[in-house]
Amino acid sequence: MERVDETASVSLGPSEFAQERAQRARGRWALARRESTWTVVCVVLDVFMLAGAFVASSVGASRARVGTISLGWAGAFAVIAMSLWALRGLYRRPLKLRVLDDVARVVAASAVAGMTVLSIRLLRGDDGTLATEVVRLTAFAAVYVGAGRVALSLAANGWWRTRSLRRPTLIVGAGKVGRLVARRLLDEPGLGLRPVAFLDPDPLPAENDGLELPVAPTSASLEDLVEQFDIRQVVFTFSMASNDAFLALVKRCNELGLGVSIVPRLFERVPDRLQVDRLGGLPLMTVRPSDPRGVQYTIKYALDRVVASLLLVLLAPILIAAAVAVWLDGGRPIFFRQVRVGRDGRRFEMLKFRSMAPGAGSAIPTHLFHELKAGGVEGVDRRTRVGAFLRRTSIDELPQLINVVKAEMSLVGPRPERPEFVSEFERRVYRYDERHRVKAGITGWAQVHGLRGQTSIADRAEWDNYYIENFSLRLDLKILLMTVAAVARFSRSAE
Repeated sequence: MERVDETASVSLGPSEFAQERAQRARGRWALARRESTWTVVCVVLDVFMLAGAFVASSVGASRARVGTISLGWAGAFAVIAMSLWALRGLYRRPLKLRVLDDVARVVAASAVAGMTVLSIRLLRGDDGTLATEVVRLTAFAAVYVGAGRVALSLAANGWWRTRSLRRPTLIVGAGKVGRLVARRLLDEPGLGLRPVAFLDPDPLPAENDGLELPVAPTSASLEDLVEQFDIRQVVFTFSMASNDAFLALVKRCNELGLGVSIVPRLFERVPDRLQVDRLGGLPLMTVRPSDPRGVQYTIKYALDRVVASLLLVLLAPILIAAAVAVWLDGGRPIFFRQVRVGRDGRRFEMLKFRSMAPGAGSAIPTHLFHELKAGGVEGVDRRTRVGAFLRRTSIDELPQLINVVKAEMSLVGPRPERPEFVSEFERRVYRYDERHRVKAGITGWAQVHGLRGQTSIADRAEWDNYYIENFSLRLDLKILLMTVAAVARFSRSAE
């Protein structure tokens, strides 16, 4: 790293300067080529889907014997919509694909484009069935382009998980945070980044965490590492290096056409909602986490009880069938009741359909306390045949809708834990106690990301606190949709 800082101030001769300029140009061209490939694919896909939407809208209008929007106005709609999608970042290659967020942006921008075209036509004095024409095209465009984005995301996730297509990534800083970043990138191949090495002038002693990535020596230059490991992305975490050395390294990454990502200080307290002001050249970030005591959560809990009541009515046939099956399979009790810890540490009895045969052997294995894991099948597997099916399909969790109606739980939130686990986890797991700022949930942000069963409590606490500080009704809806997809996927894989 020091070498990078030194070379930033070395005077270059004419031939060396020309080589340096050529190298920078190649780097910028390589970065632009990688970004433009994704942009071209997205633009071509959107144009194709918009054309399909126009054809479908016209055919539907013809069969319904109503007015058909002209090709000119359809083109204007397409230009406005695609411009809005570009402004919303839908043509930039993301590090992580968020299909539900992309679809939401497509729908919102399509609606704005439709209203814009409609307003222009009204101002021109057009009459007839113009509202029907525009609304029909807007609806078809949102559905077609949204479906195209879903298909692209599924395909891209598969491509990016391929080792050969994942971008080799250098992580600056080999400390606790740097190694955590490396583990997360290895666990999430869908990000398309593959950590290959660390760069740290003064690394901490390596932890026994299974990572076998080399730590580049201080004497190694960025150019040497790029050539040796074919680096295409650099992630800056924390290091003992000076701020000037970091800035010089970022500048050099930009010159070489490398992608740059930065983990900010105080990252645990940085929510998605940020206000960035400027004090000259200094950015001043004001964090705006959601308030668990605020009006948003009050609305959430009221909606929870309404939606849970409706679901109890709609799902009554499934609930009755499950209750009868449990009774026929093993008699009473039909419900399994267990004390859990909820909001502000209050205890309540959480309900499930009983999935295990009554009997001994229900003591909690001591190794779960040491490994900081809980959930799933603990100890001897006493699941009944019906119980195994109920767990696989998550039907055993449906009685918790009663807990939601009783205001003991929420539809979405951190999963509640038993008191004996809570006292241990609060003592040993960072920020675990902060999960209890909100009501426990039937599903949650951690669960839809695979943290269910006997998985890391520390990771669950991290994801749960992210949810609490970034809560919105839109995020709740996203989690519920992801839950349906996750349950369907898990049920198929367990068959």
